[in-house]
Amino acid sequence: MISRQFWATLVSEGKMADNSFINSVPHMSFVMTDEHCAYLPKRFDAFKKQKLFEKMEFSTDRNKIHEWAPLVIEGRNESQPVAANYSAEGTDVDFGNITRQMIENLTSRGVKLLCNRHVEEINREADGAWAIKTSDTRDNTQKLTLRTRFVFLGAGGGALSLLQKSGIPEGRGYGGFPVSGLFLRNNNEATASRHNAKVYGQASVGAPPMSVPHLDTRHVDGKRYLMFGPYAGFKPNFLKQGSMMDLPMSIHRDNLLPILRAGWDNLPLTKYLLGELRKTKEERIASLLEYYPNANPDEWELITAGQRVQVIKKDNKKGGVLQFGTELVMHEDGSLAALLGASPGASTAVPLMIRLVNECFPQRKDAWQGRLKELIPGYGVKLNDNPEFAEEIISHTAKVLDIHH
Repeated sequence: MISRQFWATLVSEGKMADNSFINSVPHMSFVMTDEHCAYLPKRFDAFKKQKLFEKMEFSTDRNKIHEWAPLVIEGRNESQPVAANYSAEGTDVDFGNITRQMIENLTSRGVKLLCNRHVEEINREADGAWAIKTSDTRDNTQKLTLRTRFVFLGAGGGALSLLQKSGIPEGRGYGGFPVSGLFLRNNNEATASRHNAKVYGQASVGAPPMSVPHLDTRHVDGKRYLMFGPYAGFKPNFLKQGSMMDLPMSIHRDNLLPILRAGWDNLPLTKYLLGELRKTKEERIASLLEYYPNANPDEWELITAGQRVQVIKKDNKKGGVLQFGTELVMHEDGSLAALLGASPGASTAVPLMIRLVNECFPQRKDAWQGRLKELIPGYGVKLNDNPEFAEEIISHTAKVLDIHH
């Protein structure tokens, strides 16, 4: 909701050209075992009492579920139990579109954007400024050094390597484990047009939270796709176009023990990843058929959607832990901050950056509160506890962003 308010304000103020980055796509939970069918109504009853989930629906009626997502019902064994939660207010967000629109606005106002640069060194100078030495990825002889009082390292999986180059003590002990996110993608317009939902199942026993299977409608650059996954893959690079040496080069004396301990404590995850790597296309299609019984295997291609780097950090009790989520690491004087971790990164970027602004610029915190409230009217308010205000915000943002309410 914080992100939704921020985007609506940018659209209203003309700082984003349009609302094409967001589409109404209902969200669903869909289960198909006796155990999960007994669990889902209990979760529904708990969520339904909350303002932000008051319009959620629940059903075990196949006809009703067929209205919501026909592809998950058609061809399914009549004797198989099914249940679903449905939220019509769900959305699908094209974060690439958001990024391009925000960058275009910033550059039109004088912000300088440098692409195709590789950061070679990050050093602190005697006067407290940071010197960032870079080279051109297309011509290594073209060097450029930037000097600045504040550095934000937001480079996806590559942020870990940059944090290590900075040498700040807060970054010691952090490691990363790269996992490729693989999806089956269907770009057949006739098939994609029959499904308008993000349908989430339940993770297999022993599988990590990031493995929850989902059959999704996705809008990318104006084109509609059907996606199913995720399937895990492994490459040692921290970015899709990164180096195969990223993982080994990130292992230092200060993070070796946390990495080893986290690995030992997460042997089931290792087993899961090995199992995923051994999967054939037929086995991946078999998983798809559990959610979409009439799927045509010939319509689906396997793609690498992205590269995520799970955070490994020191732990006083265990020595090291594997963390699912995102982590802000900040120098004590607020002059440098890094965003580490995997999902949910993009969807929580706005609240994460508000936290960064408040903690890295405490001297400006009071002066900036008014503008934050303009950007995010519900900033600092727990919407579930303020139903009338929540309704006002939900209705306004839905109108501006043209999403279902």
